[in-house]
Amino acid sequence: MTATPGATPTIVLVGHGMVGQRFLEALAERGLTATHRVVVLCEEPRPAYDRVALTSYFSGKTAEDLSMTDMEFIGTHGIELYVGDPAQTIDREAKRVTARSGQIFAYDTLVLATGSYPFVPPVPGKDAEGCFVYRTIEDLLAIEAYAKTKAQVGAVVGGGLLGLEAAGALKGLGLTSHIVEFAPRLMPVQVDEGGGAALLRTIEEMGLSVHTGVGTQEIVVGPDGAVTGMKLSDGSELAADMVVFSAGVRPRDQLARDAGLAVGERGGISVDEQCRTVTDPHVFAIGECALAADGRVYGLVAPGYEQAETAAATIAADEASFTGADLSTKLKLLGVDVASFGDAHGTAEDCLDVVYSDSRAGLYKKLVIGRDGTLLGGILVGDAEAYGTLRALTGSVPPVSPESLVLPAGAGSGDRLGPSALPDEAIICSCHNVSKGTIRGAVSEHRCTTVPEVKKCTKAGTGCGSCVKVLGQLVTAELEASGVEVDKGLCGCFAQTREELYEIVLALRITSYQDLLDRHGREDARGGDGCEVCKPAVASVLASLAPAIGASGYVLDGEQAALQDTNDHFLANLQKNGSYSVVPRIPGGEIAPEKLIVIGEIARDFGLYTKITGGQRIDMFGARVEQLPLIWTRLVDAGFESGHAYGKSLRTVKSCVGQTWCRYGVQDSVRMAIDLELRYRGLRSPHKLKSAVSGCARECAEAQSKDFGVIATASGWNLYVGGNGGATPRHADLLAQDLSDAELVRLIDRFLMFYIRTADRLERTSTWLERIPGGLDHVREVVVADSLGICEELESLMAAHVAHYRDEWAETINDPEKLARFVSFVNAPDTPDPVVAFVPERDQMKPDLPLLAIGRRPLEDALEGSAQR
Repeated sequence: MTATPGATPTIVLVGHGMVGQRFLEALAERGLTATHRVVVLCEEPRPAYDRVALTSYFSGKTAEDLSMTDMEFIGTHGIELYVGDPAQTIDREAKRVTARSGQIFAYDTLVLATGSYPFVPPVPGKDAEGCFVYRTIEDLLAIEAYAKTKAQVGAVVGGGLLGLEAAGALKGLGLTSHIVEFAPRLMPVQVDEGGGAALLRTIEEMGLSVHTGVGTQEIVVGPDGAVTGMKLSDGSELAADMVVFSAGVRPRDQLARDAGLAVGERGGISVDEQCRTVTDPHVFAIGECALAADGRVYGLVAPGYEQAETAAATIAADEASFTGADLSTKLKLLGVDVASFGDAHGTAEDCLDVVYSDSRAGLYKKLVIGRDGTLLGGILVGDAEAYGTLRALTGSVPPVSPESLVLPAGAGSGDRLGPSALPDEAIICSCHNVSKGTIRGAVSEHRCTTVPEVKKCTKAGTGCGSCVKVLGQLVTAELEASGVEVDKGLCGCFAQTREELYEIVLALRITSYQDLLDRHGREDARGGDGCEVCKPAVASVLASLAPAIGASGYVLDGEQAALQDTNDHFLANLQKNGSYSVVPRIPGGEIAPEKLIVIGEIARDFGLYTKITGGQRIDMFGARVEQLPLIWTRLVDAGFESGHAYGKSLRTVKSCVGQTWCRYGVQDSVRMAIDLELRYRGLRSPHKLKSAVSGCARECAEAQSKDFGVIATASGWNLYVGGNGGATPRHADLLAQDLSDAELVRLIDRFLMFYIRTADRLERTSTWLERIPGGLDHVREVVVADSLGICEELESLMAAHVAHYRDEWAETINDPEKLARFVSFVNAPDTPDPVVAFVPERDQMKPDLPLLAIGRRPLEDALEGSAQR
């Protein structure tokens, strides 16, 4: 079929990735979809999706989750989208594109957004069975299928962004994973030697093997034509039955080459500052296939978006140019934050470095500072919380000392810097080049009052998402500056904060969620059922205050049961295949051999997967819901109780062996850890709580990465608070030192109850300590000096909790009515869930998960489904 241009000019877009979709949106914003026929030729069997988040498929996301294509948008703007039908040839003289299907499309303007392809080193064996690239959804499906049936050890060639993600994916599929990187460090483009070392330590601790400074010389192939290993440039060999190449990408410019368009010496379609090809003014190129006027091929999505905007503006006869882009990036690799911005490697003449490094915590922060104090760039590994603010300050002299920008909270001068200190010209969203001034204008001029409204108005925060937190802070600050009362209510049901609801429940002795909603909820929420935000939050408040207000502290009693999320509802952790994990409490990590035997026997009899956790406990995975009471009964009979791994409550108090066994120990850390865990077990709080007790300053229990941590001294105990070893690591701050046993317990009682009283929902102590006005100094004044006169009340609340503690597992197995909930199907209680299945692995078992459910329906079905939704 030949489409000929008539009165309506035609724009043909070749390629429908992230940049291509942004180009379509830019056309629509300028009204060009109403004045032009727009045709899109898409090679992949599905419309544009978020390729940056590709690895999230292995954590449960679907194609629909990552789709960036609103089919209603496509239909509304009359865009002709042909999926699975790429362009094959371009006839520039006739101004026609021929698709693989044979259809021919005449164009007035042609836009090439063909992206890039994975580079596979030309090594022998690269095409053997078991060799893959890591670029598309189809690649992931093929990798998963092969890993499930034919592979146990995987090797990834390339230690950059995609290489690390690929290695994480292989590990998630159950393979032993290796990373081979030719450069002397991981992510050599983004981080320096120090950052690479911190990243290496963290990744190796996750169980991945890293080989840097070596290249791949040959893929070893077995007699059946499948991969059996790799030969490396240092002469060593690596056994592997799967190889994933992730050694960079190259511009997909063959279509342009065949059409006679100029390309760069190292690839890329040559374009000018308007993104027109230098060969043909009717042809544009954007994204990873384009060689920009500054001689660079940009491999990040933000420059691609800017090029898409430039091309659309030029087609609309608006003035626009692309002269370069910010290469700053913020990534989360295998759960580790990695960010770089500006002149991260300090290439500017006569610049200085400000460096903070903590190898134990996997933290590395470096700022590059000019002689005049200008922030030139930086690198953040392990904690990129300040990325948004630092990137926006690049090119200016920060209003605080450089040291305060990289030191952990509670260290250094104490100077802190928030987004409100940024100048209006500072770029907040680099994906869409949105400045602080534009965001402020969205609030003050366009009357946006929420982050979603600002996103819609400015597009800020709709790209990689790394700026969303800063965006929220700016919106709130601008609203308050404008005299607008900011709604800080817990949710749409309550105008009060969690802290205010806590005080209401305590003062009025309110014992039910419905009573609280009917008496203190927003007018239009009273008499309703509440929402998924406030129900678990209020349930936590009621549970933590239960003894003081005369309520039942058992979370499955009456109304309380309906307020709980899935984990609390079944007193166990729901896993990805629909089974549950059971974690008995092992106070302080101390356990007698007889109890170890009981756990082993239970795991064997119920076919459970067992794993020793970082918190010195034993997880048992794979229990079906109807098996939970049977497992608990045997554990309770053996003297175990719930470890509360499912609750927002105390998880563990980790310990070293202390002075009892260790020649360096100065106090009995095991006894103290057991005493603290038994005292605070079952304490419901805004978020989970973790603790540790170290018997000396060598800190083997890692107490300074916990919500409250204790370190022994020759004179007693030092108490640290507000630590976090999770996705955003934070060193705990010293609250008090050289405490006696009684003083230590009293201060922890006060600290925990003050946190529970004043924290927001789902707020860890680390975040709370940095948010609460006055920070650590204020907390110290309250819980140590009793500046508010509430310490007696805090101690009384904790004493009531300790006195009324009951084991939830034991409560449940002794109540036939409660046991009735533990079935997969209410109408068929004896029928197990058929979805819960397992396969053997390493003498145990793992979930037998089906291949990723990714639809392959044609465009017409997608449009129909969108309309139905």
